[in-house]
Amino acid sequence: MQHSILKLFKGDRVLWMVLMLLSVLSLLIVYSSTGALAYRVAQGNTLKYLFRQVVFLGAGIGVILLMVNVLPIKLYSKLAWWALLASIGFLLFSIVMRGTSFVSSSGRTLNFWGATFQPAEMAKISLVLFSAKILGKRQKTKGDLWEAFKKIIFYTAIVCGLIFISDFSTSALLFATIMTMMFCGRIPLKYLFSLVGIGIALVVTIYFTADLLPDSIGRVHTIKGRIERFINPPPPEASQGITQADYAKLAIYSGGIFGKGPGHSDVSNYMAAAYNDFIFAIIVEEYGLLGGLAVIMLFLIFFFRGVVIVRRATRTFPAFMVIGLTLVLVFQAMINVGVSSGALPVTGQPLPWISLGGTSLLFTSLAFGLILSVSHQNQQNKEVEEQPIMIKAPDEDYEIENETKDK
Repeated sequence: MQHSILKLFKGDRVLWMVLMLLSVLSLLIVYSSTGALAYRVAQGNTLKYLFRQVVFLGAGIGVILLMVNVLPIKLYSKLAWWALLASIGFLLFSIVMRGTSFVSSSGRTLNFWGATFQPAEMAKISLVLFSAKILGKRQKTKGDLWEAFKKIIFYTAIVCGLIFISDFSTSALLFATIMTMMFCGRIPLKYLFSLVGIGIALVVTIYFTADLLPDSIGRVHTIKGRIERFINPPPPEASQGITQADYAKLAIYSGGIFGKGPGHSDVSNYMAAAYNDFIFAIIVEEYGLLGGLAVIMLFLIFFFRGVVIVRRATRTFPAFMVIGLTLVLVFQAMINVGVSSGALPVTGQPLPWISLGGTSLLFTSLAFGLILSVSHQNQQNKEVEEQPIMIKAPDEDYEIENETKDK
């Protein structure tokens, strides 16, 4: 029975081990960092959010097992276009209905009958799948590469532009991922450099024109304010109070080398996003610098296993898909670590598979499931190649008959 259950966990075993270690860490740190939230919202029931995380992690692992054992990879190629259209539809709906009972005031979350859904999470997966499909089909000539570039950029501009209105960091993260995918897909550098120049010009324009725009236009004022605070932090006497970024630095400082121990975080009681955007700082506070380095190492292992899976892939679509999904998760982890440590401006990106989850965690499970599915397909292809070619022995009756004719 035990062996039959283990057989369900197909694909890269190292990647499965990374996933399980991240799951254990997620439960420990979410339970520790949601104590204050539980007293504010759940009448002191500290087990509520731990149970919620167990449910979402279990559902995520169930989704991965379903994808690896049942669903074929070619299905994702067929669904890429329709998933992208659905994502654009949800993003448009969130903009039009912003502030209503269906959409949160930030415009990031849709509410349907008590269930919440973030269309940007769906858009990340669908745009990567669509770009992988286009890059996989157009690799033969320079004309193919130009057509692939035009088509990918057209839909990337639409999706990232819609996300940008309510979430600059996710828009930038997705844009950087697609750019790297096109670089790996042999898109000429002159096209990519022109896009980088346009992106830099856009950010500079937003920064210098933000004061001229009304508050209703996206989050341009928030973006400018965060950039200014990062470049020129205000002096202590001008501060309006201790920010979450300050608390995060305090958590990392107080953690030291070995940390305070599991469940002994003090700073999380004063942070609104300790269990989400700044969760890496709480990890360092409880488990020390060594614990923080261990988390970074797990994501580096995940990155290198992704590279191995890409190199072993025999088809272009799965290879480009793994490149994009691996980069999305690694870039997101880097942003969370950078924001928590003060190396990057404050922005809202959860630590993949560790932060308190909802739709973000479920879409992360889709990414893991897709990567592990390609890994499993690689293993199957290798087994087929290694099978010996069976040559049928000559038929005895046929030999005797031929000898009689010869005589």
